[in-house]
Amino acid sequence: MNLFKYWLKIFSIVFGMGVVSGIVMAYEFGTNWAGFSAKAGPITGVLLSYEVMTAFFMEAGFLGVMLFGLNRVGRRMHFFATCAVTTGTLISMTWILASNSWMQTPQGYVIDQKTGHFLPHDWLAIIFNPSFPYRITHMGLAAMLSVAFTVAAAGAWHLLKAKKGGTQADSTIRLMFSLSLWMIVITAPLQIIAGDMHGLNTLKYQPAKIAAMEGDWTSETRAPELLFGIPNMKTERTDYAIGIPLLGSFILTHDINGKVPGLKDYPADQRAPAPIVFFSFRIMIALGGLMLLCGLWSLWLRRRQRLFDHPLFLRVILTMAPAGFLALLCGWVTTEVGRQPWTVYGLLRTKDSASPLALSSLSFSMLFFVAVYLFVFGSGLLMLIRLLRATPEAADNTSDDIMILGSHHHTISQNKDAS
Repeated sequence: MNLFKYWLKIFSIVFGMGVVSGIVMAYEFGTNWAGFSAKAGPITGVLLSYEVMTAFFMEAGFLGVMLFGLNRVGRRMHFFATCAVTTGTLISMTWILASNSWMQTPQGYVIDQKTGHFLPHDWLAIIFNPSFPYRITHMGLAAMLSVAFTVAAAGAWHLLKAKKGGTQADSTIRLMFSLSLWMIVITAPLQIIAGDMHGLNTLKYQPAKIAAMEGDWTSETRAPELLFGIPNMKTERTDYAIGIPLLGSFILTHDINGKVPGLKDYPADQRAPAPIVFFSFRIMIALGGLMLLCGLWSLWLRRRQRLFDHPLFLRVILTMAPAGFLALLCGWVTTEVGRQPWTVYGLLRTKDSASPLALSSLSFSMLFFVAVYLFVFGSGLLMLIRLLRATPEAADNTSDDIMILGSHHHTISQNKDAS
């Protein structure tokens, strides 16, 4: 239970930061993307409203019980509330990814010939569009991996601290570290499989994105896999290319004789910025490989009963704390920049989706939001670091149903009563 209390406080801060960023993003659809909202609103607006009506209300209704109700509603009800918040979060991810996936692989719509608006024709086809199953699986596993490495890094820090002090870490910390590594061992290989399936789907429905990811300019069979290179949009070639023969075709088509698309197959005004997509994709892949190696290393150390006291391994896991989030961000950069110049792929261009705003007004609002975000996320990060440095045993000694920001006042009151 002390592990639950320890991470509950951290979750509450992260949840609050997510709500702040999510509200701003909702406003951006109307302020920054008026063209997109007008054209695609009959579809994407409905999907986001479903997210509010199902996920947001469920989270809002049970979050308070989860945070403050352990000693007030009983453990069974509290467990139900915790599961409800978790379910609400998964439902939220489902609707958001259904909307985003429809933008990537649109189907189930008709276009109004007078207004140019996208109108729903088949909601099941809209929601379960061709890329949705692969994207939600890929994103869900990415979130699990990111959290697993965060938890593992916290455990590694406490284990190193105990080792430095000449003491043995508490069993709670060892359990936290062990469970997080089991999660990495399970999810890292699954993520690679999901990524491969997602790549096959992207090759079928968004071949231009694949060409940008691979840095290929001409379509060819028996294509190499480029480990490094610098795509040059002007000369239409990838400079300083270093590749492995045949591997590109094998990875993308599961056949060494398979055909891989090239950017020259598409008009210049329909190509994504290849350098950004190329490097973000490789950073994501490299981080994913490191995560898999960490999982395999943990199995080897576990077999040798050195999992909790191998200094190099603990330091590596501590260093890998942000790896999951960096890989996740690089993945989103790959998929969003890779679909350019389209907002709704092949149908609505990004330039036609943006609001007609003056540069001065856009710059002012941008600077304002950057300042607010730096304050919110900066202070939130400091609070997270402070909470992570505390031990799970300390979390178990605090009240079960107090607010995070009110815990200091509660402690003072307890001291006064005791005196």
